[in-house]
Amino acid sequence: MPVGVEEPKRRRRGPRARAGGPRYPGWLSLPAVSWYALFFVGPLAIMAAYSFAQTVGFTGVAFTWNLDNYRSLWDPLYGAIFTRTLWLSLIGTGLCLAIGFPFAYYIARYSTRKTLMLMLVIVPFWTSFLIRTYSWLIILDPGFVLMRALRAIGIGHGGTILFTEKAIYVGVAYNYLPLMILPVYGALERMDWSLVDAAYDLGDGPLRAFRRVTLPLVLPGVVAGSLLVFIPLTGEYLIPVILGGDKTMFTGQLIAQQFLEARDWPFGSAIAMVVIGALTAALLVYVRAAGKQEQYG
Repeated sequence: MPVGVEEPKRRRRGPRARAGGPRYPGWLSLPAVSWYALFFVGPLAIMAAYSFAQTVGFTGVAFTWNLDNYRSLWDPLYGAIFTRTLWLSLIGTGLCLAIGFPFAYYIARYSTRKTLMLMLVIVPFWTSFLIRTYSWLIILDPGFVLMRALRAIGIGHGGTILFTEKAIYVGVAYNYLPLMILPVYGALERMDWSLVDAAYDLGDGPLRAFRRVTLPLVLPGVVAGSLLVFIPLTGEYLIPVILGGDKTMFTGQLIAQQFLEARDWPFGSAIAMVVIGALTAALLVYVRAAGKQEQYG
């Protein structure tokens, strides 16, 4: 080094710099944490307390340590309802994925009017969930022009699908489809399509390139969309009541029945806590598996 020239001082890298950026005071999260505690944790704690309570008379509740509400859930009758709800969630998620993934793929890769196509997905979603469900009550009516046209060409002579499980699945696929399309489209839009072209150049066919390149890259979007559809379907109430005619009992209807008709709030709370606990456990397993995959993958 030349004489008289001082060596520039190196900036010390403290803990904050090594952490990847400045650290902000924890009190900045206080509004969000307070809101979360007041409007989510608080009601959840109240419901948990009710689940261990005991009914007194028709409307009274005694807060005691009572496990009978949870023991009653071992009845095969409730097991059948839980199983039926699980199948509704799985089939509904599968229908949304089967319809939503090709549509999102088309928008991301081939559509020249992406904004318009996305608006066609989002705008109906802005309409009230109740109104959208009632619209299918009109469409699936045997006297509606669509159903008469289907019967005229030989489809639907076996009877109406309104107030059946088929109508429930139609309503589920329609109402929850945007929740699947948007996360999948987001993952596809961020994907580097040159990787697919490279797979073609190396001899892969369309299916093999999709399995080895596209699917692994968009899998986070698929999982996110599946969770957004599956979780609310476990407590779905409106669609089975309106399109199914309230003929088939699912978990959401069972909980509403306990609160509104039977006035058995402790038992309804116990059912809700079991559903919440099962979903929380499934989400924790997924988060842990995803964390390990990100760490070692």
